[in-house]
Amino acid sequence: MSHKKNPTIPGTPGSGTPTVAEPTEPTGPLPPNDDQAAPELRSATGQEVDGPEGVRAQHGAYLTTAQGARLYDTDHSLKAGERGPTLLQDHHLREKITHFDHERIPERVVHARGAGAHGIFRGYGTADKICKSAFLGTDVETAVFVRFSQVVGSRGSAETVRDTRGFATKFYTSEGTFDLVGNNIPVFFIQDGIKFPDLIHAVKPRPDREIPQAQSAHDTFWDFVSLHAEATAHTIWHISDRGIPRSYRMMEGFGIHTFRLVGADGDTSLVKFHWKPRLGVHSLLWEEAQLANGFDPDFLRRDLADAIEAGAYPEWELGVQVLPDSPEQMFEGIDLLDPTKIVPEELAPVQPIGLMTLNANPTNYFAETEQVAFHPGHLVPGIDVTDDPLLQARLFSYLDTQISRLGGPNFAQVPINRPHAALNDMFRDGMHQSGVHTGVSPYQPNSLDGGCPFMAAAETGAYIEVPTELPASAKTRNAAATFDDHFSQARLFYLSLSPVERSHVADAYTFELGKCYEQAIKERTLQVLANIDSDLCAKVAEGLGLAAPERTVEIDEDQTPSPALAQVGAQWPVDGRQIGILADDADDLAEVSELVTKIDGAGMVPLVIAPHGGQLGSGKAVVPISRTFATMRSIEYDAIILASAPTDQTVQTLLAETYRHCKAIGVLPRGAALLPNAGIAADAPGVVTSQQATDLLEAMTPLLESHRVWARQV
Repeated sequence: MSHKKNPTIPGTPGSGTPTVAEPTEPTGPLPPNDDQAAPELRSATGQEVDGPEGVRAQHGAYLTTAQGARLYDTDHSLKAGERGPTLLQDHHLREKITHFDHERIPERVVHARGAGAHGIFRGYGTADKICKSAFLGTDVETAVFVRFSQVVGSRGSAETVRDTRGFATKFYTSEGTFDLVGNNIPVFFIQDGIKFPDLIHAVKPRPDREIPQAQSAHDTFWDFVSLHAEATAHTIWHISDRGIPRSYRMMEGFGIHTFRLVGADGDTSLVKFHWKPRLGVHSLLWEEAQLANGFDPDFLRRDLADAIEAGAYPEWELGVQVLPDSPEQMFEGIDLLDPTKIVPEELAPVQPIGLMTLNANPTNYFAETEQVAFHPGHLVPGIDVTDDPLLQARLFSYLDTQISRLGGPNFAQVPINRPHAALNDMFRDGMHQSGVHTGVSPYQPNSLDGGCPFMAAAETGAYIEVPTELPASAKTRNAAATFDDHFSQARLFYLSLSPVERSHVADAYTFELGKCYEQAIKERTLQVLANIDSDLCAKVAEGLGLAAPERTVEIDEDQTPSPALAQVGAQWPVDGRQIGILADDADDLAEVSELVTKIDGAGMVPLVIAPHGGQLGSGKAVVPISRTFATMRSIEYDAIILASAPTDQTVQTLLAETYRHCKAIGVLPRGAALLPNAGIAADAPGVVTSQQATDLLEAMTPLLESHRVWARQV
């Protein structure tokens, strides 16, 4: 078999081209696709191992038992006669079924639904003065694995639901593994980890009916957050367009907590981590999210994998807001230990310290994306934690969770979790121990093993916690008074949004509360909204048919917005944008082929849509078809080019949705007849007409840089 990848049709399932007939000549397993990678070849103790790529994968041309015995039949169990009962002695049946029965491990309680990718992080060296971590040095390259996820839904849920998204990055540094375990929203629902079970029990499906799945639009969630004012800031972020990202590639990431960095001279700084996507921050419209949930529930993971396969590698800059490490751990009146607060970028700019590029898809979802184990306590010299009460609880919870999910304390020996640094932890035995350790004295101190392993010092790379002083205090179950402000940051976020984004927030609150049954919960939440903004409260109240209450707290009428919080208004690179080209056999295929070439050359993905599958044309004039009228839907495309005017009703639906969802529409002469049938004026915002394919793409590119033609909604 030969591997014939077509860059214009992402989604290649395998590295070979199958034949119609079932193969009969024995051959070994095919190699992975070009876009795939596996965890680096490391021993169970983190040492580099020389060997061929794929050495951990199944090999050999013949089916065998788990012990290597070749099999002649795996379709029939061993029976007492042709029609007799199955025999207990059928060891192949028992091995095969037993393994199948145990293929699933417990799914994550939260973040169960996720997608991952391999990549490289390159340090800029700009953090040298504030952090001694080696991986942040100038041009130091560090392998990474990133897992994006939804918080609420189970593994089988749809991906484009309204939810917070996880953004977890594992850095395989030379000094040990560093995990930056964050979200796409910079604030959290709660201030103290002891509340986390309450939060998740509230947002998960109702325990009596197990509905609704992967949604917050129900009574138990709104009952909790309307009674728990500290959730207000996160809730408005969650309700905004940030809750339905267009792509993982267009999603910000945040470390949420305040961390402490240590420089080579021992000086310390407090920081907040930010991931800034090179493509900008963009979201789905609400209708698009609903369409995607039904049409393609794997929309976000498919988008990520297809972009990497097509060579449109997603990139994020890692940046930090650097804040003074004062005894009060406050900044401009903001408590830095409160995870429900942000520091506006206008007060503390985000300083770039490195670039991450995701350039390979996993080879095996279970082995990598499902078994990867993150933990905020996986730290390296130069990075320390603070006393944020939510972070303190996470330091316990994540480790406890990994031991439960992955069957014991040796989860770090799973290939995707193996460190790329020298390892000698003296841990022994336990379930799934795959290291074969030598020596007789896994204890300290010892002399039988020559004293090995020895203690390190700061100058030999030891991880040393910052010796912060603790004031004399009494044990207590409460929080500082600075934790009591629950509305000003929610108001800051709302005031910082563009008009179209504010409209989406009001619509989202109206929808979510409209799905609640209890009147009291709706009224209570309106009171929360009144304490954020009276205009927002009035719009939602009108949609619910209820009276808008008066605010019960004082608000800053002159609060300064933070423009960095808005998604709308900037221009971004068009890499990886998907452009649908409507064509048929009657088209000028040279023109269509030129469009495909130009779009691909601009770093975007051309997807030809035609009445049938296969290809358009024959001989040398051939254009591969990516989608048919039966398999396409508007959510896939960032823009549409009309090269023909078929009368199929699905095309009218495609065009109407594309226009309604504020996407650019390019029109060549043969496609112009479609516009009046769809009720779209040729001079409408974002509709570009041209006689030439090249000119058309050039005129459409600025519209794509803004992601959508927002003038249609405003």
